[in-house]
Amino acid sequence: MTTTHTHPFPLLADAQPGGVAPVAPHAVLRVPPASPAEAAAYFGASLAFHADVSDVAAALGAGGDPGFVLLDSRSTASWDQGHVPGALHLPTARIAEDAERLLDKAVPVVTYCWGPGCNGGTRAALALAGLGYRVKEMLGGIEYWIREGFEVETWEGTERRAADPLTAAVGAEDCGC
Repeated sequence: MTTTHTHPFPLLADAQPGGVAPVAPHAVLRVPPASPAEAAAYFGASLAFHADVSDVAAALGAGGDPGFVLLDSRSTASWDQGHVPGALHLPTARIAEDAERLLDKAVPVVTYCWGPGCNGGTRAALALAGLGYRVKEMLGGIEYWIREGFEVETWEGTERRAADPLTAAVGAEDCGC
């Protein structure tokens, strides 16, 4: 039986006579890309679970009801240090106790925590999903909110840092993605 595929090099299942399969020329293609249908399903699912910082900022800045609640899941000390204006403060540890009093299950919730090195926003999203809320996580958390140059509220007032050119298009409305 002959195996056919569209990958640039044979898979282990396509071993040559003698049972030896060629090795990928580099690590990028050592595991071949998924099929287009698998990729569409994966990336579509990813967008169902995640929101981009810039998209959240645009929705909140458009005026009116953005259609979601932005939830900061960090501690009170972290919240006081700086949070997204208009966000609701509900530490992850208090979700089970306070979510139903503070949130409407008909309104999607977007969670965030510190940043890419922290899974607190993920834990908050999991806790809310377990209670029946529709939820997404804001990728990058407060770190990328600040690095992209968006305003934050602190216990001392509001502040804004210049956009980091490694994370945001400086001097442009958006990154074009």
